[in-house]
Parts: sequence; C-alpha cells; structure tokens
Amino acid sequence: MASAVQEERQCEKIAPGGPLNGSITDPGVERIAVDLTALFRFAERAAAVRKSELRPGDWVMVRTKNSVYVIGRDLEGRCTVSGGWFERAHRTPYPVEINGCTWGGSAIHTELLAAPGLFLEFANRVRTTRIQEVRHFRGARPNWVC
Repeated sequence: MASAVQEERQCEKIAPGGPLNGSITDPGVERIAVDLTALFRFAERAAAVRKSELRPGDWVMVRTKNSVYVIGRDLEGRCTVSGGWFERAHRTPYPVEINGCTWGGSAIHTELLAAPGLFLEFANRVRTTRIQEVRHFRGARPNWVC
C-alpha cells in the first residue's frame, strides 16, 4: 500500500501542483485523474483514425454494434455522413462535423474521428453505439458505397 507521500507525488505527476480539487484524502480525486490519463493513453495507442489524418476525398467506414456509417471529407474539407442514424432519419448523405470519440460518458477526445472500443459523437449530438471496426480509405469513395 502506498504512503500518503507517494500518493501525493503521483497526483503531482498527473496534476502539477497537487491534487485536482482538494486534498489527497478526498475520495476519488486521484482515481479520476488516473482514469482520465489512462483513457487518453489508450486512445493514443488505439488503431484510431484522427481528424487530422482525413484529407479531402478520403472516407472512413465505421462499423458500430448496431450500424455502419460512411464518413467522407469533400474537396472543401466538409464531412458528410451516410448510414446508421442518418439513414434511418432519411438524412443521407448528411453534412455534419465530428465532435470526437467518447468512452461512453461525457469525456470526449476531440482529436479522434473514430477508434474501436469508443463511441462516435457527431456535431448534431448523435452518438453511436460502441465502435467495432474502423477502416480509412484514401481517395474517392467507390460506387458500391451508399
């Protein structure tokens, strides 16, 4: 079991200057910081597609637990989405930006477009079920994709 000094040092590594919202004895303070740090480290190692990697003409296929989405970036740099909720709402292809990926709660990684194990959030606040597979394709979308 770690001493109070070791726990305080751990918090200083996560939040320079000490614990985030109070003393180290506050329940959950260190745990929250460690969990968020671990989540972002996981996202950095995941087989993810980052927004910065998506060039005009590229498209990404995202298979979630319940749906398949096709996200493309047009020549002006805007995103359009087909499939999933947008297909069911008869709004496909739909121009919408990507907020990022969540872990199922309100914490969001805004640099990620899609990553297996996470949830995709669109700018219109639509959130997908858990992402199962992501494929990034360079260039124009083939005819067989809706």
